[in-house]
Amino acid sequence: MHPVRVRSVSSARGEFEGRRERLRRQYAAIPLGTPVRLGKTTSNLFRARRRSSASRLDVSGLEGVLAVDPAARTAEVQGMTTYEHLVDATLPHGLMPLVVPQLKTITLGGAVTGLGIESSSFRNGLVHESVLEIEVLAGDGRIVVARPDNEHRDLFSGFPNSYGTLGYALRLTIELEPVRPFVKLRHVKFGDRGDYFATMHAVGAECSYAGERVDFIDGTVFGRDDMYLTLGTFVGEAPATSDYTGMGIYYRSLQRRQVDHLTVRDYLWRWDTDWFWCSRAFGVQNPRVRRLVPKRWLRSDSYWRLVDLERRYGPMSRLERLRGRSPREHVVQDVEVPIERAADFFDFFVHEIPIAPFWVCPLRQRDAGARWDLYALDPAKTYVNFGFWSTVPLENGRPDGTHNRRIERVVDELGGRKSLYSTSYYERDEFWRLYNGPAYAALKDGYDRERRLLDLYEKCVERG
Repeated sequence: MHPVRVRSVSSARGEFEGRRERLRRQYAAIPLGTPVRLGKTTSNLFRARRRSSASRLDVSGLEGVLAVDPAARTAEVQGMTTYEHLVDATLPHGLMPLVVPQLKTITLGGAVTGLGIESSSFRNGLVHESVLEIEVLAGDGRIVVARPDNEHRDLFSGFPNSYGTLGYALRLTIELEPVRPFVKLRHVKFGDRGDYFATMHAVGAECSYAGERVDFIDGTVFGRDDMYLTLGTFVGEAPATSDYTGMGIYYRSLQRRQVDHLTVRDYLWRWDTDWFWCSRAFGVQNPRVRRLVPKRWLRSDSYWRLVDLERRYGPMSRLERLRGRSPREHVVQDVEVPIERAADFFDFFVHEIPIAPFWVCPLRQRDAGARWDLYALDPAKTYVNFGFWSTVPLENGRPDGTHNRRIERVVDELGGRKSLYSTSYYERDEFWRLYNGPAYAALKDGYDRERRLLDLYEKCVERG
């Protein structure tokens, strides 16, 4: 069977090739020594940046799915394509990406050069593990195609977690998997964190619970003795479906319902409407306010714009200071800890960091033989991702970064790792110990010898 057309495949590829060449020329015209950034309208990063006169590459045209091949179960996708648009292109064929990050405006290229996780990660790993091919505008200006079996295999295995410091993803070919129309959810409550993580581990290993297949696993912790494991199963029919895209709020349903059903599309975006639970900071979980908010604004990118305004200009922080309240530290992190140490991290977190709810999600490398140089996990182990996104008070004159530094130390002590999409505080030697400095240096020499792009430490810690 020939690839199914998303528009006309030949015309879409022709347009892509023209945009690719224009981008290559634009990059080549930037003087050496001039900082470079992507010129794009969306972001899901939470790192403060120094003000910069960087040249911005116009990548706005690199958006859209070039082809979906239902027989091969693959999609050819431009790097700036959002998962919202990618899913809209694949679901009509009864297919979805193997891992779909929770927020609609995360781009495929961003999730691969960063990291992407979701409730299918216990069986499918991270986003980059289902990539077959990446076409990259490298830091040295070349356009290269990286696959696990060609001369650029080093870039293929080193691109994840490089955050645009080796080059930019222009086009990717990814695997897809079949879906059914609905997802049945079982919200299982636990009061003991040992039982909670033991059950999570067992369900992930067996892909079943209480005699029923499990396709998705994630969890939400509301408190020390109030934990929920949500187990999702593809089903062909549903007695009724819930709607959490308007007045309903998904995370609140976990404590009220033992069983629920969603369309597959609504399941994939269940967290986006309220940015997990973070929309409460903007008052839109108040029913009287929510009724007044257009439904199209109830989505993560709307809230991100408000956060970005606060980060740039600080109106709420100034108001809090005028009220005499303690300053607050942003604690926005995703960390992975081996599941045998998950209870230890849980104990530390609920005792030391006053944030609730927080998210948990099991993860295991999909292919034990694969190598991912800049974010190496033990393929024999299951990990638990802990996601927490809030602010905490800085009392007694403590400096900003106090809680984040403590989290970084504990994660390292427990044999874990943290994602670099948000602010990091590592010393340089410590950072390169964790993120494979020798491998990264070799990649820089191979694909950005003149260091036209920032290095990973400069970008993620020094906030370049």
